[in-house]
Amino acid sequence: MNRTLLSVLFCTMLALLTSCNRIEIKRTIDPKVVSFSAQYDADFDGVIYPSMILALANYSGTDVKPLFSVSVTAPQNNAVLRVVVDSTALNYVSITQETLQRKGVTYSYTPVIKWKFENLYRLRQQGYIDLTFTCYINDEQVDVKNIRLNYRPVNECLMSLIGADGQYHDYRWLFVAYVNEDHPKIDGILSEILSQGIVSTFDGSRSEKKVQTQMRALWYYALSRGLAYSSISCTSNGSKKTNSQYIRFFGDVYNNRQANCIDACVFFSSIMRRIGIQPIIFVEPCHAYLGYYTDKTRKKIALLETTITGWVNLPELDGHYDEQTHQLEERYFERISKYLTPKQIDKCKNGEMQLDDIKKAISDNLFDRASQYQKDNYSNNKALFADTTQPLYQMLVVENLRQQISPIPASE
Repeated sequence: MNRTLLSVLFCTMLALLTSCNRIEIKRTIDPKVVSFSAQYDADFDGVIYPSMILALANYSGTDVKPLFSVSVTAPQNNAVLRVVVDSTALNYVSITQETLQRKGVTYSYTPVIKWKFENLYRLRQQGYIDLTFTCYINDEQVDVKNIRLNYRPVNECLMSLIGADGQYHDYRWLFVAYVNEDHPKIDGILSEILSQGIVSTFDGSRSEKKVQTQMRALWYYALSRGLAYSSISCTSNGSKKTNSQYIRFFGDVYNNRQANCIDACVFFSSIMRRIGIQPIIFVEPCHAYLGYYTDKTRKKIALLETTITGWVNLPELDGHYDEQTHQLEERYFERISKYLTPKQIDKCKNGEMQLDDIKKAISDNLFDRASQYQKDNYSNNKALFADTTQPLYQMLVVENLRQQISPIPASE
């Protein structure tokens, strides 16, 4: 084959390839007619809360507003719509497919996002996510919409928001998601509590007396571990519409031995759920405290102000007790004497109480105070807790809310 012929063949192939690259896919559907749109609920002000997604992952009720929506106008009868959400660090490719039956009618749908739950569990800092929604009609790509959202740490819990309707909406029921009765550390904790000798077994709520004995044992465990009060609750959420709070998970409280009012309620409630005692979290505008049923009929409620665990540091006494004289150093005795009865104070001064006896006496007396601390407050606000139209006062019965709110799994 001579060079001239080779040259002609090469030029012909090049021309064919070039012309192929210039071929334009002819659209049969006008994007303007379809008018595709994708939105994130404006009430949340462009903020996405992984804790809320995890909490409601198993709930299919219609009383919770969907986060995302898409709308499209049918360009013809029985057109097949497919909306594809691209994969990101927080979600898998998600596809919604529907039939648009009547030409000219605008349809709205709630796309199901396939979240990467294992990644949501691990989010401990805020960041941004870009979600891409691609609209196909009869397998033809028609339009693309992008939504950028600010995602929050999984420890951040939505508390309330001012909706597009201008109304206040309370979300503090999401506190229950941080109660984790399945946490793997609880079995070890129960073993430690049994070794304290206050209870020999856990039998849930068979009688009021047994419930209270078990609660005293749990209380003593928390004090023995040195659970301190820490008021940290602020977040970096800059939204003017939503209000949120940082909540420590069960493992965070266990490892760091710090808790504020809701953290401690979550910690106690998790263990209580495991042993069959039914907890209640009473939420007021600026505080939360613990309650629990003491009978099977759920008519009797006992209260507990969990922040009182921070009044004394029992482990601190270990290095200041003289095993020979059976007495605490004077300065430490002065600190804890206000948590003892006059009779117990005399016994301590006479060296008649072992260190464990002193600790248990302090714990019992503080438990009694914690049980009485919120009684007047609860009595005054009881009607508000019962009023479902009053969102600022909520009585969160964990067992009831478990029907819609799942515990956020441990990531430790």
